Amino acid sequence: MSTIAVQIPASWATWIEENRARGVPPAEIDAILTANGFNVATANTSRESRQAPNGMATPELTWKMNRMEALLRIYSKLWRDVRGAATLDRISDLHGESFFRWYYAANRPVVLVDGMRNCTALHRWSPSYLKERFGNELVEVMTERSHDQQYELNCERHKTRMPLSRFVDQVQSAGETNDFYMVANNRSLESTGLRFLLDEIQIFDEILDNSSRRSKVFLWFGPAGTVTPLHQDALNVLLTQVAGSKLVTLIPSFELPLIYNHIGVYSEVDLESPDYARYPLFQQTSRMQVVLEPGQALFIPVGWWHHVRSLDVSISVSFTNFLAPNDYAPEYAE
Repeated sequence: MSTIAVQIPASWATWIEENRARGVPPAEIDAILTANGFNVATANTSRESRQAPNGMATPELTWKMNRMEALLRIYSKLWRDVRGAATLDRISDLHGESFFRWYYAANRPVVLVDGMRNCTALHRWSPSYLKERFGNELVEVMTERSHDQQYELNCERHKTRMPLSRFVDQVQSAGETNDFYMVANNRSLESTGLRFLLDEIQIFDEILDNSSRRSKVFLWFGPAGTVTPLHQDALNVLLTQVAGSKLVTLIPSFELPLIYNHIGVYSEVDLESPDYARYPLFQQTSRMQVVLEPGQALFIPVGWWHHVRSLDVSISVSFTNFLAPNDYAPEYAE
């Protein structure tokens, strides 16, 4: 893949700086930049690193990090002492005021079990329906993921365009695989044709701002076996299940010291097969699981770690257009 001899964008410059501060080896940073089409020589245009000249964190930064990790460990202990086995709340007919007070503002996940019962998509959407109505639409999907352990970080090299009819055929014939997937990063609902699907998923009027949906609503569609590895998001997310089912594992945001957050927003740990000899602290994480069925929605609070596996051919939609402030990227960049 050829590289682009242009200055690193501000978002990537911030990413470089963050990972330098975490002590990620320069070769790993360069490899990811190259995989995403950048000329690594332009990485020097990023803002001045907050590290000492020898590449080590300053004593002041080390002290602040140690104090912060100690506080997060206290939060984690309090959570385990109070919640015990830690089960997710499952609520029917949750009003907007209660949602924002007890879950959104409190940074707590919740399963909304029946808020989609009147949703058109729930009764219409299937692979066959999408193929019949939008089969000629050219869509972007992620492919050849099974050949790259860092398929999320190297997302640019996995983007492929094809007719939706061809993608549907692959989904229906592939069996269980993580090799290809239509994900949020493909922004399928912003394309000329598929955007009309938004009219069929007008839901949660007391929670979501349905007048502000552009670039804030995302389609996920793929076969059984697709995996989104353990990561966190810099904003709140409502994940709704339209067809098929997904197994979601959640870990509280304040258990960051136990996660081995190596690069960007991703954990270094394979949640489905954790190497406890290499990542011993991960054993202490408070993991909660839910199988999300059609018609159900899961609120994933900002900063919460989550891992998702499709148990069937699955169609999901995630929303970030809440009736409340939901932009924490500047805090993550500091």
